[in-house]
Amino acid sequence: MLGVLTETQIDELVTRQVTGRLGCVADGKAYIVPINYFYKNSTIYAHSAPGKKIEMMRKNPEVCFQVDDITSILFRWQSAILWGTYEEITDPEKKHQAMQGITHRLMPLATTPTGHPSHGITSNESDLRTKIELIVYQIKISEKTGKFEFSDGV
Repeated sequence: MLGVLTETQIDELVTRQVTGRLGCVADGKAYIVPINYFYKNSTIYAHSAPGKKIEMMRKNPEVCFQVDDITSILFRWQSAILWGTYEEITDPEKKHQAMQGITHRLMPLATTPTGHPSHGITSNESDLRTKIELIVYQIKISEKTGKFEFSDGV
């Protein structure tokens, strides 16, 4: 059976997952990239080093985000697309809270929780070869849509 996800089901799907695909457009070019994230209160929280996606979102903050849960490619899956607005978090307290949410959501899934210097997460400051500018941002969601397929025979 093919169907449409309710808003509650979309929120549950986006909350359950930790990796999604961020789509942005600037200067007539589209760019899609996977990101790790934390979702709360219709807001996606993520972080990044400077690069193409940050440059593009600074030029055009209107983005889209896609996440799915695929049990069987053909017969058992859920997928959601969300649209929203990119905003960098610069307030130190809000930035700290966002990073705590990201860390608490992602680190239980890591095999070496302190061995991620590229994300600014390490037990030894010396692991960071160079100081990484960590940009923490949020995407305030304004629209959501989702679909699913479920078959008892699979």
